[in-house]
Amino acid sequence: MEVFYYLVFGALSAVVAGLELGKSGKDRVATTTAFSAFKNNYVLVYSLMMSGDWLQGPYVYYLYQQYGFDKGDIGRLFIAGFGSSMLFGTIVGSLADKQGRKRACITYCITYILSCITKHSPQYRVLMVGRVLGGIATSLLFSAFESWLVAEHNKRGYDPQWLSITFSKAIFLGNGLIAIMSGLFANLLTDNLGFGPVAPFDAAACFLAIGMAIIMSSWSENYGDSSEGKDLIAQFKGAAKAIASDEKIALLGAIQSLFEGSMYTFVFLWTPALSPNEEDIPHGFIFATFMLSSMLGSSIASRLLARKMKVEGYMQIVFSVSAVTLFLPVATSFLVPSSVKGNGISFAGSLQLLGFCTFESCVGIFWPSIMKMRSQYIPEEARSTIMNFFRIPLNLFVCVVLYNVSAFPITVMFGMCSIFLFMAAILQRRLMVVADLHKLSTKAQEMTGEDEPLNP
Repeated sequence: MEVFYYLVFGALSAVVAGLELGKSGKDRVATTTAFSAFKNNYVLVYSLMMSGDWLQGPYVYYLYQQYGFDKGDIGRLFIAGFGSSMLFGTIVGSLADKQGRKRACITYCITYILSCITKHSPQYRVLMVGRVLGGIATSLLFSAFESWLVAEHNKRGYDPQWLSITFSKAIFLGNGLIAIMSGLFANLLTDNLGFGPVAPFDAAACFLAIGMAIIMSSWSENYGDSSEGKDLIAQFKGAAKAIASDEKIALLGAIQSLFEGSMYTFVFLWTPALSPNEEDIPHGFIFATFMLSSMLGSSIASRLLARKMKVEGYMQIVFSVSAVTLFLPVATSFLVPSSVKGNGISFAGSLQLLGFCTFESCVGIFWPSIMKMRSQYIPEEARSTIMNFFRIPLNLFVCVVLYNVSAFPITVMFGMCSIFLFMAAILQRRLMVVADLHKLSTKAQEMTGEDEPLNP
């Protein structure tokens, strides 16, 4: 493997270690022992849940190939997963708000375990059922756990600012270190120990079962709007009304869909971008490098949040930088000559790899920051429902991309993602303006003692 990869990985490791070990008093927030225990419990559970997700990623495509399915068949399986998340996500989100977030988290574990079990079958229909179950589980993973955390944090009376600590630590470990370790562990089970490509899915089921046991034994239940007379349709209408009536929520949903849509598209595009002429690249090592970059971003985010930096302000920069990094494949296709087929990574590929690492650092900043904004702007009574409403355009976008991935040149796809990220930066600017005006209006209302907010 080329020295370039080791240099990038080593440099990122040194920076991450330096940031974590060099934290000053300004970067740390004084909390209580009770909060630390609460935070550690959640981070442990979240890490187990994410390990169950990350373990499946490296070998799911390869497993389908081993079962003899072609690219089109595999593409339809992936579309089924995202489509399932789009269709059923809002329903399970509403059920989480009404029936309880703890129950929803347990349902995630059971659903994903069943999805893992289906991987033992080479039957296409069984695998399709597994993808549908996986799509439902993904909706719960990215809504129920966060909703439970925010509600439980507030119920226990902890400082709202401390939420950022939990978010940052969960992302640093769950989306960074755990992702790297899961990839290495999956490789160990499949290749080194020779258990085959199904082994990572069995390991994922075990981690999910352990996490479920901890949830059942240590978490208390909390709800959104548990009114007896409120059915799912009423919850949908309430969530839709909240989005339509509050520009801040609508902007936040649009920002999230634009960024995450670009992020998931990047997942499918980075391999052909770095090896357009079938260059020999170490996919597993590059994936680990991306996850290390994400850790760097979450470490930066924890410092920004600890110093009470304005999230709405610095995220404009993050989205703009992200847009530039995903425009690199377009720029290098015109400015840098192509490489010879079969060689190692080209000069253009090296430039793109550095850009993609920067993008992954932006992803690491994005997650705790968007969680912080959601905790501020989304009403508690419909939190899971609204969060899954946000995922409808996201999943629709990814399904369209997957269906047409071979219809457009890769540079067009990256250019489209870059435009979406610039749009996210513009909307983030608008969100900051609207939020500031709302604060001024609320402050003026308090000073004058009026019942209705003043028009900003």
